[in-house]
Amino acid sequence: MTETQTTAPEGLGAIQTLIQEGNIPAALSALDDLDERDRESQMGLYMRGVCLRHSRQLDDAERVLLKLIDCFPSYGRAFQELGHLYRDTLRNPEAVSAYATACHMNPALKVSWLGQFKLLNRTRSPERVAQIEERLAWIRGLAPPLLASLDMLHEGKLLKAERLCRSYLQKNPRDIEGMRILAEIALRHGVLEDAEFLLESAVAFAPDHQKARIDYIQTLGKRQRYQRAAAEARDLLAGDPDSPMLQSLYAIQSMQLGDYETALSLFDKILERLPKDPVTHISKGHALKTGGKADAAIVSYRAAIAAQPLHCEAWYSLANLKTYRFEASELNTMQKLEQHPQLAGQDRVYLQFALGKAFEDEEQFALSFQHYKKGNDLKKAQLQYRAEGTSGECDAQIAACTTDLFQQTAGCPDPDPIFIVGLPRAGSTLLEQILSSHSMIDGTLELPNVLSISGKLRRMGQRQNARPYPYNLADLNPEQLRELGEEYIRDTRIHRQDAPFFIDKMPNNFRHIGLIRLMLPNAKIIDARRDAMACCFSGFKQLFAEGQMFSYDLEDVALYYRDYVRLMAHWDAVLPDYVLRVEHENVVADLETEVRRMLEFCGVPFEGSCLEFHKTERNVRTPSSEQVRQPVYATALEQWKHYEPWLGPLKTTLGDLYSRHHVQPDQQG
Repeated sequence: MTETQTTAPEGLGAIQTLIQEGNIPAALSALDDLDERDRESQMGLYMRGVCLRHSRQLDDAERVLLKLIDCFPSYGRAFQELGHLYRDTLRNPEAVSAYATACHMNPALKVSWLGQFKLLNRTRSPERVAQIEERLAWIRGLAPPLLASLDMLHEGKLLKAERLCRSYLQKNPRDIEGMRILAEIALRHGVLEDAEFLLESAVAFAPDHQKARIDYIQTLGKRQRYQRAAAEARDLLAGDPDSPMLQSLYAIQSMQLGDYETALSLFDKILERLPKDPVTHISKGHALKTGGKADAAIVSYRAAIAAQPLHCEAWYSLANLKTYRFEASELNTMQKLEQHPQLAGQDRVYLQFALGKAFEDEEQFALSFQHYKKGNDLKKAQLQYRAEGTSGECDAQIAACTTDLFQQTAGCPDPDPIFIVGLPRAGSTLLEQILSSHSMIDGTLELPNVLSISGKLRRMGQRQNARPYPYNLADLNPEQLRELGEEYIRDTRIHRQDAPFFIDKMPNNFRHIGLIRLMLPNAKIIDARRDAMACCFSGFKQLFAEGQMFSYDLEDVALYYRDYVRLMAHWDAVLPDYVLRVEHENVVADLETEVRRMLEFCGVPFEGSCLEFHKTERNVRTPSSEQVRQPVYATALEQWKHYEPWLGPLKTTLGDLYSRHHVQPDQQG
């Protein structure tokens, strides 16, 4: 197991030593003696696959490795070992594919890059060989601590990766690759400001370092600093105007600015040169979808599938239109893809959610739930979410944000923001579409600015002798609170048109209403609420682009909903009448009454256009984009009931929040 640089968990370390010493029979015997948990663990299965390959039990080795990939689809070394197996059995095309997948999962796997390089036909694949040579040269140029840190990063060992990278950078503070790796670790931790600072410094030190500049642009985009990101991407493209990679980069930044004409023009230019590039077809489809051109988006997504069926984001993108129904032939193809041994990582997740939606439309709810559950399990395994962390944060908000805290009148007085908070899939996009149909209200995005400001306060609270956030809210003076509010107003200006009010529909802002009240006392907050079962299950069957880590487990999503309800009850108690609650079911039942309530709360006159919100032409960048372009409908209110036989963990964890609405009086005993 010479290629293995990972550290085995306790109990497996001795077996790893046996393998490294070449004592395969003893290693296999020791693996058999392990308890089931360790035998079936990622490292246990991996070691067994290695042992079986070395002992030439090749069929058994392949079976174990495919099981490992099915359980841990993002584990790069599993695909590397499968590549060795296929190489040893002279299945060269499959070996190359497995090695390529390993490198995609973990670009630090030098052995997999070498495996491809040795097996590829240099006359048939000159461009691919050149790319691999470039990557190998890059890996060989990395300092050993950075290569090890990169490896740990892509194996999910973020804390170890960070410690090693920081230690190296303390001695080599201007190493660009080290700064790039540490920035990627910061992004994985969600500390976007640190990532931006590192990459801004890297670009200042080495302005000609293209990869650092690309990382910097992408990080600016994640921070929604779209104008700067687009300007940087435009400058980079000017230096190499025929580069498809840089054309795509600028196109994506143009999309973020709402310049879809430029984006689509660039995507078409790329496809003239690379007509079978699935990523570009999908990006083009996303641009068309956001602009309300669903039929044209379908054409692009199907083109991506025709080019590369294993690129499963295209299948999921079709499903995520919500209004699309798969043809029988498409469903058959997806079912066959599920068994494909080279399907890896996020592609497996995309496919499971697409199959869940396909069988839902066919009203085969048992099969549908099976695929949704598998997709959620795979996604959860990639994350490090702990429900108790969220509960602890809510406890802290309740303890710190008392009535006394809000006695002072400070902050920025601007009344411009209208926050729509709640849980994802609770109807917030519908409320935004209704309100943004008013002439005095701009719709925007799920803006990260409040979360960014709370992150800044959280880091302030980590200093010596400082109180942690949110307790340190009480330590901010009126001038500081005003500056935070002004920072929010200033940094969100880019997303607005000319209306006096604008909407920020970041749902997670409900966890920071105390901060919002202190820095923007005249802002309006609307709580978009939906029945617990409907909301939680709708979130469970949605694959989110990022964030919402609680949504991939029925118990986790129920606990999150409970925390949300109790925290909103606290805000109601300490800030009476500050938040308007709008029930999704009431909007569906009596649209005009609820629209008038919201407009009165926001302080704007009634306009009939808000009742015909589905006719409003605007870009909608959420999974509900096609649904909100239709009139209100009631068919989805109790969609969860089709899945009721499998939702026991959700009901149980919701407890009274479920029984309050769904258990009849004679069932309550």
